[in-house]
Amino acid sequence: MLVAIFRQFFLLGCMSFGGPAAHLGYFKRHFVDTLNWLSDTRYAQLISLSQALPGPGSSQVGFAIGVERAGVIGGITAFIAFTLPSFLIMLLLAVSAHQFDAVYFAIIAGLKLFAVVIVADAALTMAKSFCTSAALKLIAVMSTLALLLFPLLGTQIAILVSAAAIGAIWPLLQLNTHTEPKADTKSAFRWLPLGLFVLLLAISFIPLGDDLALFAPFYQAGAMVFGGGHVVLPVLQAGVPALSNDQFLSAYASAQAIPGPMFTIATYLGAQLTSEQPLIGAIAATLLIFTPGFLLMLAFQKSWLNLASKPRFASSIAALNAAVVGFLAAALYSPIWTSAVHNLWQVALVIAAFAWLRMKKPPIWWLLALFISVGLVQHYLPLL
Repeated sequence: MLVAIFRQFFLLGCMSFGGPAAHLGYFKRHFVDTLNWLSDTRYAQLISLSQALPGPGSSQVGFAIGVERAGVIGGITAFIAFTLPSFLIMLLLAVSAHQFDAVYFAIIAGLKLFAVVIVADAALTMAKSFCTSAALKLIAVMSTLALLLFPLLGTQIAILVSAAAIGAIWPLLQLNTHTEPKADTKSAFRWLPLGLFVLLLAISFIPLGDDLALFAPFYQAGAMVFGGGHVVLPVLQAGVPALSNDQFLSAYASAQAIPGPMFTIATYLGAQLTSEQPLIGAIAATLLIFTPGFLLMLAFQKSWLNLASKPRFASSIAALNAAVVGFLAAALYSPIWTSAVHNLWQVALVIAAFAWLRMKKPPIWWLLALFISVGLVQHYLPLL
């Protein structure tokens, strides 16, 4: 079981370009639609929980899928496998002055177009599944518009709070879904990880030496940042003054260009902080920034799923699911569409590939190969 989890997540870690929204699309298509490791309903519940918690949203969902499949060890396996490719690339970029040539970035450009198709497919599929009433559709539309008009950190939090409140007040928003197996509410992992999360957060603010003070901001960022990898940059920049603006911008640009979670920006920065022992610094920073979100996911995952069986709470989850559809739709436009599609022939290509995916359902590797080829063609025929 653990070998299967590692293999599936490692493959996704090698091809998951496009940021958190794209990752959720890859997970949906791979683990829900293809492998049937969990249902649409449970997957949406895990997404809504990750959106309500600080930390790396898509990585938290991947971790939770591993936990659902094989317990805590399965979650750790999923995290290691999904993060390992980007960790190794970021470590290489941090310790080496070598710069990849234009062909590499041409391939990245093609894979950004690939991400547009995947996220569009996920958004449409989730909209059909979770926007089943006029009220839920309205929540999704308003969520999309709010994020497009006010792309701020507070907007996302306000949408989630508002959606949950609306769902609790109007029980008619409750979805009629099949009954999920009840989780074991007596598990020690309900309170133990929450207590460990609070303890480590308190310790991170205590001056315990230069080395600990150097890496404490990584745990604090993982514990307090809502909104994913794009938001973590300014938080870390304020907390780690030992690094220059150029180092932060290089880390951010590298995280944008490679597959996997954007939180591996910590890998690059940790290696830069300990230039004499870059591997140790990279590992420490990476584990510290991811750990808070995983502890919170463990603390609330079982109770969250059990509470979903209660009518008003289920109604809140239905509203949160609709809001998440809005998040995906907004992310599909910005930053995914705006950073990938720049001319009419790319628009036509994305539409054609999306139609092919919806109607013929080809293996995902066919699309991946197609868009890698497109990136190379753009490089050698720049007039296109």
